Amino acid sequence: MTMRSVIGAVAALAFTVPAAAETLNPEQARQFIAGKMFAFTCFDGSKGAGRIHHDGSVAGSIQFSGQGPVRYARLPVNTIQVKPNAVCASIKGIPFEPCFNVDKTDQVSFRGSVSGMGFAYCDFRKHGNQILATRSEKPRSLRARLARAEAPRSDAPKTEGVSRVEAAPTGSVRAEPLPELRKSTD
Repeated sequence: MTMRSVIGAVAALAFTVPAAAETLNPEQARQFIAGKMFAFTCFDGSKGAGRIHHDGSVAGSIQFSGQGPVRYARLPVNTIQVKPNAVCASIKGIPFEPCFNVDKTDQVSFRGSVSGMGFAYCDFRKHGNQILATRSEKPRSLRARLARAEAPRSDAPKTEGVSRVEAAPTGSVRAEPLPELRKSTD
């Protein structure tokens, strides 16, 4: 009997979680997403973090298929466009303009999927705006480092009366020509 209750609860949860997702219209999506930092993972294993700015430009890092190098990417103004009925992307070199469904999954997360291809999606989670803002507003002080460097160290060993310092013997030093650096012809 308890096993049936557990299975029933899991099944009920599975049906209510998708219902809790709220599909955002283009203006709601803009307000929820623009200017904020999000980390993301996609259906194909790609992952990264980035920001869609209010002007539609995009900046962030991505690791395609979850392997290989992490690459920095920056897309120009008006790449992401909020239209009356859709959020779309205008990317040079792509012969069509993909549009996206934006489903808010909780207060800090959403799923973006290509319209008409629900299997092609990325899950986004809000990521550390406060930390980034703090770092950019209050850079470290160089004066604090200088003050620490000038302070006398009490744990340093004290030397009393060094009798004599001798230099190591030097032999003849032969100078060799340095290799020449040439400009690339590519």
